[in-house]
Amino acid sequence: MYYMAGPLAPIVADDRERASGIVNQLREIPDIDLRIEHLLVGDFVVSGQIIFERKRADDFAASLIDGRLFSQAARLVKQPLRSACILEGKTEDWIRLGVRREALQGALITLTLIFDLPVFRSIDPSETARLLVYSSRQFSRLHRAEPAYAHRAKAKRLKTRRLRLLQSLPGVGPDRARNLLEHFGGVRPCLLATIEELIDVPGIGQKTAKAIQEVVGSERLGPANNG
Repeated sequence: MYYMAGPLAPIVADDRERASGIVNQLREIPDIDLRIEHLLVGDFVVSGQIIFERKRADDFAASLIDGRLFSQAARLVKQPLRSACILEGKTEDWIRLGVRREALQGALITLTLIFDLPVFRSIDPSETARLLVYSSRQFSRLHRAEPAYAHRAKAKRLKTRRLRLLQSLPGVGPDRARNLLEHFGGVRPCLLATIEELIDVPGIGQKTAKAIQEVVGSERLGPANNG
């Protein structure tokens, strides 16, 4: 395999990925710092800064049909690291799925625009391994060159992700999303808020507050924090 020159940041692989073929590909790289651990979210962690969720074509289709896809996406964006998805499969693999093209495109739109999850395409485990390695080198280079910029960029991305999540709520546009985030300090406290607490936010009336509660009221997330 061919890789760009430069040092590698650590890559952590979930222990369930041992049989995927990707771990073996990564082990062929002499200077890689590869670790195998049990990850609660995602399949690979690169440089301690980004989590990748890898899905083969068949798994992507199955998770879309049974509803796992978007619940997994929600868990990814709630954790503090940058997150992304890798969709793995050749053209014929996607054709064989039997899922309407519109449904696949709709899922990709939701992942990228609503959840703010970058989506990368890979044809096989070898290319997935290359994507992880390239990401590792890029993060290492950025950290050495401009650590202050990297910190600011991460903070900006996190705020953008939170705003887009809030905009997915009924009746919430960009201005109301900003008001909610400023008022509650995070997405989770907003989702845990009562109707009365939501009405205290500028621009949020009784109708919008009730609509938000109808969406999230039956899916309480647990103790609040500033996530």
